[in-house]
Amino acid sequence: MRPTTKLLVLGLISFWSSPILAQEFTILIKGGHVIDPKNNINQVMDVAILEDKVVQVAQNIDAKRAAQVIDAKGMYVTPGIIDIHSHNFFGTEPDHYLGNGLEVLPPDGFTFRSGVTTVVDVGGAGWKTFATFKTQTIDHAKTRVLSFLNIVGEGMRGGPYEQNLSDMDAKMTAMVVKQHKEIVGIKVAHYMGAEWDPVDRAVAAGKIANVPVMVDFGGNLPPLSIEELFTKHLRPGDIFTHTFAQLTSRQPIVDSQGKILPFVVEAQKNGIIFDVGHGGGSFRFSQAIPALKSGFIPNTISTDLHTGSMNAGMKDQLNVMSKFLNIGMNLQQVIAASTWHPAQVIHREDLGHLTANTVADVALFTLQKGKFGFVDSGGFSCQGTQKLQCELTIRDGKVVYDLNGISRPAWDAPQATEAKR
Repeated sequence: MRPTTKLLVLGLISFWSSPILAQEFTILIKGGHVIDPKNNINQVMDVAILEDKVVQVAQNIDAKRAAQVIDAKGMYVTPGIIDIHSHNFFGTEPDHYLGNGLEVLPPDGFTFRSGVTTVVDVGGAGWKTFATFKTQTIDHAKTRVLSFLNIVGEGMRGGPYEQNLSDMDAKMTAMVVKQHKEIVGIKVAHYMGAEWDPVDRAVAAGKIANVPVMVDFGGNLPPLSIEELFTKHLRPGDIFTHTFAQLTSRQPIVDSQGKILPFVVEAQKNGIIFDVGHGGGSFRFSQAIPALKSGFIPNTISTDLHTGSMNAGMKDQLNVMSKFLNIGMNLQQVIAASTWHPAQVIHREDLGHLTANTVADVALFTLQKGKFGFVDSGGFSCQGTQKLQCELTIRDGKVVYDLNGISRPAWDAPQATEAKR
């Protein structure tokens, strides 16, 4: 063997037997308080990741087994957050509202900083426009973007387009749903009439495609009965969003005496899903606080994120989660309503938990203590003493957001000094 060949062989042997390549995990999140509702984990544990998968959640995993160790002591470690009600069909059309319009938000700029790894755009696209949404946003986003397809073919274009009953085609909607794995449900929104047709056609499409329906309900005066909505039109597993809204055009769930309506409690027991969908005009403390005091809590916590809501009382997913943390839900309930519960609602049970061999979508939070103010959609404030802050987000096994550099080496660490030579 020639000297150069021998050196090459020895070099390859050394390379493949090096400590880095021999390590079992690419990332080890060590010493954090893990909250994983699906697996009933609520204690300090370590989370090991290999490439894009969670491979182990256990106590005292040896740090030497990992190429990178992230110290999560004093932090909460959860599955990546799922925002089940968002608006992400961003575009440049001035007359398209939340469907390829200017009031929508490209996802990656507003997800990872809140620990969100999955968003569900609700109704921005209809069957006529979904291909544009997929090409323009879904296929390019680092965030996992899913969709509730609007029963209106034009999508959430606003104005008269969303009032057009002739553009609400159950058959065509169901057909497009079945063609795309990214579509996880059907949306009804913004209809201003006394007819039940939009809801009924959406449910008909949901039956054909075997997906849930989300209803942004109420636009008529006098308001239609939400009891009739729950008992005669929606199915178990269908979603009533904007649960804590207080609008003249929709019957509230809490009456004028601060009592939750009994049929609302019964509807939840019978399988109707109640989603927060905070938005710019759809969350009031005067509804949420009495409801929670009575023992009624939402199934899912979501933002209804768009330019109007993010610059008003809603702000972001963590702000909404923090509100519920301060008005009656405990941290485990808040995390469940933002991870495993929405995953179940949209029939994506592969998400929202840290089971071994699942996708490595993980969020790290600190729980800040102090004096914090929160604002509802009516402009009323509520004081709180705790607030969630996202420290780090991992999507598909890669760090995509790191607030304080906990995943990065110090500038004067040995490896940094070596790299500068």
